[in-house]
Amino acid sequence: MSGHGSSSSEKGVNTNLTCQESYACGGSEEAAFECDECSTLQCVRCDLELHSQECLQNHERLQISPGHVPYCDNCKGGDNGKCNRSVVRCQNCKVNLCQACQKRTHSGGSKKKHQLISYLPAPKHAELKSVQASVHQPTVQSVDEKKALKAKLLENVCSFLLVDENEEMQIEDDAVFVKKLNCGAGELLKVVSIFGNTGEGKSHTLNHTFFMGREVFKTSPTQESCTVGVWAAFDPFHNVVVIDTEGLLGNSSKQGQRTRLLLKVLAISDLIIYRTHADRLHDDLFKFLGDASEAYLKHFTKELKAATTRCGLDVPLSTLGPAVIIFHETVHTKLLGTDKSQESVDRLLLERFKKVSRFPEAFSSVQYLGTQTLTPPTDFCGLQNKLEQLLDNNATRSPRTPVVIFKALLALSERFSGEIGDELVGHSCFFPDEYFTCSSLCLSCGSGCKNSMNHLREGVCHEAKHRCRYSIHYDNRIYTCKACYEGGKEVIVIPKTSASSDSPWLGLAKYAWSGYVIECPNCGVIYRSRQYWYGNQDPVDTIVRTEIQHVWPGSEGFLKDNSNAAQRLLDGVNLVAQSVSELSVKPAKAVTSWLTDQIAPSYWKPNSLILLCHKCHAVFLENDTKHHCRACGEGFCDGCSSKAAPVPERGWGLGPVRVCDVCFEQRASHKAHEEEEEEEGGTLARKVGEAVTNTIGVVVTAIDIPLGLVKDAARPAYWVPDQDILSCHICRREFTAKLSKHHCRACGQGVCSDCSPERRAVPSRGWDHPVRVCTSCNQKNGEL
Repeated sequence: MSGHGSSSSEKGVNTNLTCQESYACGGSEEAAFECDECSTLQCVRCDLELHSQECLQNHERLQISPGHVPYCDNCKGGDNGKCNRSVVRCQNCKVNLCQACQKRTHSGGSKKKHQLISYLPAPKHAELKSVQASVHQPTVQSVDEKKALKAKLLENVCSFLLVDENEEMQIEDDAVFVKKLNCGAGELLKVVSIFGNTGEGKSHTLNHTFFMGREVFKTSPTQESCTVGVWAAFDPFHNVVVIDTEGLLGNSSKQGQRTRLLLKVLAISDLIIYRTHADRLHDDLFKFLGDASEAYLKHFTKELKAATTRCGLDVPLSTLGPAVIIFHETVHTKLLGTDKSQESVDRLLLERFKKVSRFPEAFSSVQYLGTQTLTPPTDFCGLQNKLEQLLDNNATRSPRTPVVIFKALLALSERFSGEIGDELVGHSCFFPDEYFTCSSLCLSCGSGCKNSMNHLREGVCHEAKHRCRYSIHYDNRIYTCKACYEGGKEVIVIPKTSASSDSPWLGLAKYAWSGYVIECPNCGVIYRSRQYWYGNQDPVDTIVRTEIQHVWPGSEGFLKDNSNAAQRLLDGVNLVAQSVSELSVKPAKAVTSWLTDQIAPSYWKPNSLILLCHKCHAVFLENDTKHHCRACGEGFCDGCSSKAAPVPERGWGLGPVRVCDVCFEQRASHKAHEEEEEEEGGTLARKVGEAVTNTIGVVVTAIDIPLGLVKDAARPAYWVPDQDILSCHICRREFTAKLSKHHCRACGQGVCSDCSPERRAVPSRGWDHPVRVCTSCNQKNGEL
């Protein structure tokens, strides 16, 4: 790096350092920041452009002030690969040099006579590191001197609110967290937290154990709890994030959420202190730790693993719980296991856990430490020594950066959050499953979802432990194609009014005649409910498998409602009413023509082949009606087939039916020919078909009826009733006479036209052709 910079002639004063990075300025501007990771001085422009890059955003930077000591310009970092701080500046060479580089380059030759100016001591954060190192040096002989250095190290430490009583994070991001701790982003830290009943002196214990009695965490002699929520502070002496928590058994609202918050803190801690100030150890201590252990193993180990992957953390979050110290202070009674070995004390603890049917399996260790206070103040020396011993042990839980600590707590807070009902607070367990699992219940069978809270955010669907039961109200059956299942695939099929290849009007005609259809994406149409005149089989016995599935609140169902034939017809009628001039053939004619061909006797000429009247050769126009002679089966216009005569030989019975003029004249002058063999079923189908055609013709006349009169009768079951729709489901605008209501065909909610401009097919609801959908449903990926 270049060694630019100038300084005044006064010894140790450096007033104008130049940018060493030269990334944006070319090395011409005055330095304003120093980056530890880059090991350079940087101007405002270089700092901004460099650290706006995602890979460099977490670099720790220090604003330069007068007297700042820069890095060495010539230093190669030696064995550790890092640049050293400068001790002198060569006025002749215009470079900053550390002690090693000064000896290497200026100890001999002509440079020996160069003018060197010494720098002042390192800036404040470096000075703290120096003090920290000095405190830990065994060469410091005086206890008072050591205390003085430690006090200097702790003099600026203060606590801050990390999470409030509503489980809401009070720190915006990891950068703010590092700033609040007043430590380096790359420092490796451990976390120590404290638990216990309210009024047991938890804050007081932390202040004396870590901060030499300074009131870093607030204490109060009043009855009210002095700690609400979770507070944190950084102990630079031990490189520990110290966390103070709210007391148990306090009288407060949202007790369930506050209790759940304690387990989140426990999950990110390396060591926890359970503080109890009682002559005897109470059962609630062992119940709390036992319940916390069970909940940690059941709900948190999996989430911590997922958070490691999801947050892209380099250091894996330990799935082994923290070490526990039970700090027991007595006045009138002896300590647990007095005059007994440590092994005996551990055995006594396990017996107490067993007595309340709890087991601390999640914790790496559970140790007891007692102190008897006959005359105040409390002696915390034993606790300090025990903590230092456990903090030095990295075998089970390694230190990690503050960024990893913050992201772990944030991941747990986002996953396990939400209101907890009052009925759960009185639970015999400190951490019941309901605190951490999804609260949704199946509407059909009442079974609860077994997945963790907020799992839908991760794209994980609801899942129950038990099988569901069938409910007529929800019709919670799903069908899968049997042929696909036997081929190793599970494909859900849905009964609907028409196949995806059918046009809307012809699909309705087929529905009216042949019934509902079941269509498989792989196998095509596999079933029609009225495919034959007799002998139709139940699809469950032939082509589909049936399963009963759970009905979850807020879901759109599993077997979608497809009984929307009436509404589809109205949609088609509405389309005709609005744009009949754009259609080449009226829907009623198209349906009648198709239906005629479907059920016509075998001797009839198909409508699609009839272009001219068989007698007068008049060309049929779009709206002209084609008539079939019941005797010869040819197509005629109305004028050439106005006569009626019996045609018993074709199976039409003895009553007169439509015949063409030619056939009528032949029958009048000649005897009927010998009856041709014709299966009665063919004409029977036609007779039934004429009734169906007439019915469809009547329905088509709905074009002349106000649609509002028939909407209620035609509405699918999943649609929200009109009278319940007061405002748009998307934009919340109130509906008025000028703002029309529309239904989204996917979700059934009422929306305005501005919030439903798109058209998409909704096969799951039986709409195989583009229909109105709201903007929310239109944004969903995949098939609706």
